[in-house]
Amino acid sequence: MTQTPTPTSVQGPAGPPQLSEGGRRRSSLTQNVLPSWLWMALLAASVVIGAALSALLGFNLATWFIFTAVLYVASSYIVTRTRVNKRKATDALWTNLIYLAFTLAILPLISVIWSVASVGIQGLMAPGFLASDMQGVTGLVDEASQTEGEPVLGGIRHAMIGSLLITLAATAISVPIGLMTSIYLVEYSRGGPLSRAITFFVDVMTGIPSIVAGLFAGAAMAWFLSVFSSVTGLLSTQRSTLGITAAIALSVLMVPVVVRTTEEMLRVVPNELREASYALGVRKWRTILKVVLPTAISGIASGVTLAIARVIGETAPILVTAGFVVNTNWNLFQGWMTALPVYIFRQFQNPTSPNFSDPSEQRAWAAALVLILIVMGLNLFARLIATLFAPKQAGR
Repeated sequence: MTQTPTPTSVQGPAGPPQLSEGGRRRSSLTQNVLPSWLWMALLAASVVIGAALSALLGFNLATWFIFTAVLYVASSYIVTRTRVNKRKATDALWTNLIYLAFTLAILPLISVIWSVASVGIQGLMAPGFLASDMQGVTGLVDEASQTEGEPVLGGIRHAMIGSLLITLAATAISVPIGLMTSIYLVEYSRGGPLSRAITFFVDVMTGIPSIVAGLFAGAAMAWFLSVFSSVTGLLSTQRSTLGITAAIALSVLMVPVVVRTTEEMLRVVPNELREASYALGVRKWRTILKVVLPTAISGIASGVTLAIARVIGETAPILVTAGFVVNTNWNLFQGWMTALPVYIFRQFQNPTSPNFSDPSEQRAWAAALVLILIVMGLNLFARLIATLFAPKQAGR
């Protein structure tokens, strides 16, 4: 006669014995594991209850988000604490708080992008917006656009060209200065008074207000023009309000960023590479040029790109140095120039037609959208450069 198997008692690695049918032991690693769909259910319930509580106070998105977040974090902690253990519940609590902090940090960015894009896309799609400037656009033109439904005229070609030329000139000024300063601090200095002074002044320049940089550039250019006039004997009628003056102001803001980024990238280059080059009899300047800089070029290039993205949106230094003009100017050393931030400011602050300001606001929102796209593109370009120029790891 065949005997039926009886349940057997198995002592787990921790806790009381576990019974299994047919003598098969149940893994202790899978006990008290919550189903994967439970978190989605808790989130859905928190969303619904949060909406109801928000409706009681007068529904709005802010209170809805707050109630939903509090309910979800609290319910997930209670469920994990009662069904699993205290350690897992604490871990889940801090994980949810980190996700909540990330959401709070990214919400303003999403809000800004959505606000600018929803309003500025109409102006960006206007005919000739990117290919025309503001020359010939008067208050009568904007009045006709708003009252008679005619297309909004005027564009940002002169502002885009001005931003491009000023930023390129600022990059050409600041990158060599910042690169050579970083090379001195990392490769040649021995922590002496000069290196400490350079580090101190770089830290001070990092926090300098942008308007101060513009005033400094304007004063420096005015002094240079006066010296030039006294030395050459020629009476200079050129004002200090030039595109190159704005480039100098932006370079003052770019130099500390380039110095800090390049210095950190040079410090992470392994000393073994330098010592190997010295052991082969290579001179120091050639080691820096052929070994150190190529190794750190990824971080240096991405840091320079981020510095460009940081200064391309500055308004105050360009407003007090380059001025504002309605036509396109390709010459950095003659006449006023317009950059995108100044164009946006003037369209909002001084509409072409004060009584019919909708066309000016449309152009300003569209220019702001273009500026955001440029900054986002520069950040993506920095990531691409960091990936392409990163040192390749040799396999075994």
